[in-house]
Amino acid sequence: MNYFITAIGTDSGKTLISAALAKALKADYWKPIQAGFPTDSETVREFTNGEVYIHPEHITLETPASPHAAAAIENKELKIKDIKLPVTNNNLIIEGAGGCMVPLSNQEMMIELAPHFNAEIVLISNNYLGSINHTLLTVDLIKSRGYNIKGIIFNGPANKATEDVILDYTKLACIYKVPQLDKVNYHTIDNLSRELRKSWNELD
Repeated sequence: MNYFITAIGTDSGKTLISAALAKALKADYWKPIQAGFPTDSETVREFTNGEVYIHPEHITLETPASPHAAAAIENKELKIKDIKLPVTNNNLIIEGAGGCMVPLSNQEMMIELAPHFNAEIVLISNNYLGSINHTLLTVDLIKSRGYNIKGIIFNGPANKATEDVILDYTKLACIYKVPQLDKVNYHTIDNLSRELRKSWNELD
């Protein structure tokens, strides 16, 4: 199975959750489009101490910006049809950049990678003022396109009222609630991967 990790916005914790999910599912990791340094692949390698196979990026852009802007600055072109899945016999965790509607070009958006890779979507939601609106809009967008959603992972300080209304409205499964993490390192990710594996198995 391929799983596309996306979020309701930027700085959502996609990389640390992708690292933990890759360990939990004994999956490979892939970041198709990287903009800026250090790369998320390097971060996943550090978090997992080399225990997760990491596939090379389809493209690495030097400019730390939205992929469409970085590509324009560097005179490069991003087209979904040109991005090919890496060959693997394992589950594959695919990390997107930013949120669902981050543009790759003036015509194509990040979330369109999910059906291109025949990937089920895992949505990360953070609790902050406005996150209910952002989460519900994101879920409505995904569902309106007929894309498959595995469920939601909440990341950060808990807010039961927010989480309840999101789950009640969307009818999506809560895969896991990641608590606020004071620090992130190999041991943090290792512990998180164990908890994610339990929760993931309960869903299946």
